[in-house]
Amino acid sequence: MSLVSRLTSLVRSAARSPAVRRGARSLSRAAVRAVKEQRSGSGGHAPGGAAARNSVAGGDSAVGSEATVLADRSGSAPLVLDYAPRADDHPDPGEVVWAWVPYEEDLSQGKDRPVLVIAEEAAATGGSDGSGEVLVALMLTSRDRADDGEVTTDQHGATWVDIGTGEWDQQGRRSEVRADRLLRLAPEAVRREGGQLDRGRYDRVSAVVRTVHGWR
Repeated sequence: MSLVSRLTSLVRSAARSPAVRRGARSLSRAAVRAVKEQRSGSGGHAPGGAAARNSVAGGDSAVGSEATVLADRSGSAPLVLDYAPRADDHPDPGEVVWAWVPYEEDLSQGKDRPVLVIAEEAAATGGSDGSGEVLVALMLTSRDRADDGEVTTDQHGATWVDIGTGEWDQQGRRSEVRADRLLRLAPEAVRREGGQLDRGRYDRVSAVVRTVHGWR
């Protein structure tokens, strides 16, 4: 067998290998992400220049436009938690809104989901990205981790507060908010408003947030 024939046979065998195919797909995805990050340019994006596209969740359609992804809130500065929902088409503390939320381990990926806005603050107070005022929010889930009206910390160290039902969930399921992860959202990243908590439930969530983060 000639050298060319041998090389051709080796290439064909490698192409049939599942491991080689997975590696090729990974390289392809990495190349696509790199191109997207390069096109996104600078200014207000997540570390590494990641800009993420809104995605479908719970049957709702995607927004279909790219939203600036901000890193989670960092630092020890206490939040000013002030219940202030208003009928002004602007997301306010105490309101549940829908927004694109990045995954904690990968800011370039995530999904559209409801979040509870708990505060507003200058972008520079809790991070190095973003500009102007940003929203600080807690992600909601309908997965049952905490008993009705209770607080629990799961095996991963995440703290969940049961907030009951609300108009943000058309199926009437109970919801819980994650108190230990503080999301930072640009106001324009909010897709729509979904409802609001009453003052009593907001205050209970705020008390847990203060405890979890060591604020007095």
